[in-house]
Amino acid sequence: MSKTAKTSKKKKTNAKKPSAPTAMLKKQHREVKAIFGKLEKGKGDPTALLKELADNLAAHMKIEQDIYYPAIAKVDEDLIMESFEEHSLAELGLKRLLATDRKDEAFESRVTAVKELIEHHVEEEEEDLFPKVDRKVDAEVLADLGARMEALFAKTKAAGFEATVPKGYAKTSADVSRA
Repeated sequence: MSKTAKTSKKKKTNAKKPSAPTAMLKKQHREVKAIFGKLEKGKGDPTALLKELADNLAAHMKIEQDIYYPAIAKVDEDLIMESFEEHSLAELGLKRLLATDRKDEAFESRVTAVKELIEHHVEEEEEDLFPKVDRKVDAEVLADLGARMEALFAKTKAAGFEATVPKGYAKTSADVSRA
């Protein structure tokens, strides 16, 4: 085995286990990705898939905005501010998507636009933010955050997108969370 292969293997075995918040958020990212895949492939009822997507994303954004980001803001303040803005754009894109008739020629383009925004956001979190948080934030703090996030996610997902995000386009949940 080459020295590079040994080093690479060693890094993987010595890698720190992801924290509860990181594991939870990554799992939610995968669930949203799967829903987008079904929408793009036309697998399943688009109305039900859109509702599932919107409810999942509203709950995911809520736990990040209300619990996770405030608790870890000092880790990377610029990235957290950018994340709030990306949440606002995703929420506005979802509102437009939900208001679009499935037969409208803009429907597929709006699905793609929201998906690409979410994918960019996920990439930044998973490659930049989460590793920093897991290195710099105390394990006990992360365990507490994970428990609080899990409870709020379940409650918010059950309430749904419509009950979670502000009506209209003037304000988003990210604006409300930062106020």
